[in-house]
Amino acid sequence: MSIQCKVKSIESLAANTYRILLHPEQLVTFKAGQYLMVVMGEKDKRPFSIASSPCRHEGELELHIGAAEQNAYAHEVVEAMKAALVDGTSIMVDAPHGDAWIQEESERPLLLIAGGTGFSYVRSILDHCIAQRKVNPIYLYWGARDDSQLYAAEELTTLAEQYAHVHFIPVVEQAPSEWRGKVGNVLEAISEDFDTLADFDIYIAGRFEMAGAAREQFTQNKQARSDRMFADAYAFI
Repeated sequence: MSIQCKVKSIESLAANTYRILLHPEQLVTFKAGQYLMVVMGEKDKRPFSIASSPCRHEGELELHIGAAEQNAYAHEVVEAMKAALVDGTSIMVDAPHGDAWIQEESERPLLLIAGGTGFSYVRSILDHCIAQRKVNPIYLYWGARDDSQLYAAEELTTLAEQYAHVHFIPVVEQAPSEWRGKVGNVLEAISEDFDTLADFDIYIAGRFEMAGAAREQFTQNKQARSDRMFADAYAFI
């Protein structure tokens, strides 16, 4: 469904990373873990995960977009959003899309894996689970180049302190001297922490190669079930 949206706000989250709030002209019904397409042209639609949860989005759609200048695909979208905010014009989106949404009927523990701004995908799922008072154990692993890219770390740490079933594990490739978390590859960190993933529902967002590597490593080495692994990337790889 194509919907006209006003750009309500644009906020910098980290270097070249933005939180964008869109106000659609009509209510968009979606499931936690789905994405929308920003319409840049008749045959040019660009996908971004919806960071807001369907039960608490109050009619607005939240996006987290990593848009370094060398990433023209995303940078052009952010520039279009900025222009629409200044001019008061609308942005067209097509939503909802994606089959990697939260399996609400499942009582299995959740493993949420995010690389970079793939966090927006798992944020929607996490917030929805908390709002729906689900008590399944939730382990959220967020991998980034360095801690400056973990723009929601404080929020997640607070949630983990408030809810005993929520666990937040940040993983960085480059760590400052005062860093007390995990260092290295996020998939390797998970492999070190779990003997088996047989009982988990696994949700993944990040680069396609990360999603592919996770499926290969976890099904072969950690007894993960491929039918309980969810990622938009799996529709394409």
